[in-house]
Amino acid sequence: MTLAAGGIVTVALGVLSVSAASSANLTEAGGAAQAGAAATTQVSPPPPAAVKTARPAPVRADYAGRVKGQGGLIAISVRNGKAIGYFCDGRTEAWFAGRAKDGQVRLKGFGGSSVTARLDGKRAVGDLNIGRESWDFTAPTAKKPSGLYRASAIVRGARIKAGWIVLADGTQTGFAKRDERPVAVPVLAPGTDPTIDGTRVDAKDVDEFIGEMP
Repeated sequence: MTLAAGGIVTVALGVLSVSAASSANLTEAGGAAQAGAAATTQVSPPPPAAVKTARPAPVRADYAGRVKGQGGLIAISVRNGKAIGYFCDGRTEAWFAGRAKDGQVRLKGFGGSSVTARLDGKRAVGDLNIGRESWDFTAPTAKKPSGLYRASAIVRGARIKAGWIVLADGTQTGFAKRDERPVAVPVLAPGTDPTIDGTRVDAKDVDEFIGEMP
């Protein structure tokens, strides 16, 4: 799967029109024969090619949707050119970071994993690459309470981390770990503090934590 990149170029070609008017008129004046002929060819030059500039990346946008053929969910958030992404299928997770530019995002994650997508204001359409696997996805815009959430806390010397993606229809998936060891992840009720491995943590929406991401 290859994601097309760059601006879209549209070329408008004018129709080359040739109009020819010719006449051969013989006019006699004063006993002298006068022959007249006129031929006119008009060529309309084509108009200059119209170039459609690349769509600017949104200043602020959130997307969340399903990964085709994989079963997981993906979320992408953009704030002033900074972009982050999160993939989760309940068994594994991957975080991504990068930039949004010219209507596209190019995000990188651990071990060479990546996300590339086109943003058109209504959806993000692109590719998720993890290891040797690659999948397509289409993620519609997300409005709260749907979207991306994250929790991070240090409790008695142990670091707890968790991430969730919530879709508009209520579907959600998440992943939690304590000191890099997977633990049970609770269903997230946005706006509340979930309990992970016996510890209540603060689940932040993307506006609260995107500034902490690299």
